[in-house]
Amino acid sequence: MASLVAYSNPRQPMHSLFVWLEMSAFSVWVRESTSVFAFPTILALHTIGMGLVAGLNAAMDLRILGFAPQVPLSELKRFFPFIWIGFWLNAASGVVLLIGYPTKALTNPVFYTKLAFIALGLVVLRAISRRVFRDPTLGNSPLSSRVRVLAATSLVCWAGAIATGRFLAYTYLHLMSA
Repeated sequence: MASLVAYSNPRQPMHSLFVWLEMSAFSVWVRESTSVFAFPTILALHTIGMGLVAGLNAAMDLRILGFAPQVPLSELKRFFPFIWIGFWLNAASGVVLLIGYPTKALTNPVFYTKLAFIALGLVVLRAISRRVFRDPTLGNSPLSSRVRVLAATSLVCWAGAIATGRFLAYTYLHLMSA
């Protein structure tokens, strides 16, 4: 069970950074403001970004794996700008959430697992983009088993990112440093 005990190890080099961030006006606003534009909106934007990134990736991955064969694979190339919009929305809102609770995230190994899933998901997305969507004969030949493995790996990465992100609310060791 997570502890609400403050993280107070001044011998740790990051401790003073955590305290400084937590005491900043912006961090306090993110955590404590009663405004709907603070934590609730930031979290909603993070969720929307995740839906774009993970949802559109899942649609492409499932199509590559053989679902909805009547949908031309070339049409899914249109998703890429929205995937990147979702990614940058997630990155920006994620940094704001991190500023609100730096100790909670940065002392939690689950946070680093989430980042690893996201990084691997992005690497796989780029590989799929290169192997599938740059081919001028797209849709005229069957997809290789390597591409299908990439699609399955992508599904695992985005599901892992979502699950670990959700676990962050329950697995932290220290909520605050100050």
